[in-house]
Amino acid sequence: MRLTLVLAPYDSGHHHAGMGLGPEAILAGGLVEALTLNGHDVAVEDIGEVGDAQGREITTGFAVCRAVAEKVRESIAAGRFPVVLAGNCLTAAGAVAGEGADAIVWADQHGDINTPETSTWGYLDGMALATVLGLCWRPLTASIPGFHTIDPARCLLVDARDLDPDEKRLLESLPILRAPCGDAVAQVEKLKAAGATKAHLHLDLDVHDPALLQANRYATPGGPSPEELRRMACGVARSIPVAGVTISAYDPAYDPKAEVPPLVGELLNELLAALERI
Repeated sequence: MRLTLVLAPYDSGHHHAGMGLGPEAILAGGLVEALTLNGHDVAVEDIGEVGDAQGREITTGFAVCRAVAEKVRESIAAGRFPVVLAGNCLTAAGAVAGEGADAIVWADQHGDINTPETSTWGYLDGMALATVLGLCWRPLTASIPGFHTIDPARCLLVDARDLDPDEKRLLESLPILRAPCGDAVAQVEKLKAAGATKAHLHLDLDVHDPALLQANRYATPGGPSPEELRRMACGVARSIPVAGVTISAYDPAYDPKAEVPPLVGELLNELLAALERI
């Protein structure tokens, strides 16, 4: 398969810091080589430095989304499948805009469904899925070329074991589908029944059980194994057209044995194989 790895190396407005070091660490761990050995034609595109010199989280976060949307759109126009390696989950809004996806499968230990009105931390990335679903930051998402909100009825939230009280209340009021990793693929037919035709697959690496694989400092007990996440991703790919993928939230400082990069390579190779069989 011809694909483009789009690098968005930012964490909370900071370039090449924290989880913003993750995309290049994954590359340094042999991702391009692993994909190439499996016959894939791989291009790498870095969005470069965007935002403002002060590294303001909101300004830079949405500048990253705009840059990613453009890179993803260019990739698709060139006949290449887009895979975004991101520090922050908000970056998925840019990927969705570039792809024109009308559904989303969001695998994450967090709900990322807070809004500025519900967030007690003020953490922009904790509002990432809410942003994609049009629950907040509408003036800023309007600045992302091609962005359209995704109907909550066409959203599948996978795992999400660590939720704030307000997130739990909001999820009870919305038609978002929820499932543990092992049951997620069975829910895809409900996305299609709600009108989904092509989905974006978002994989926050802290969805993993940290006893088996720790991706960052936010990890809490529970969650799938790397093998279970791969099975889920491949099952989704066999069940609905996948427009593109984001892989986010890897902080190499919390992975002293560098276990995450080769597992990302395995995940993507299995996922691409599933897509090619369709």
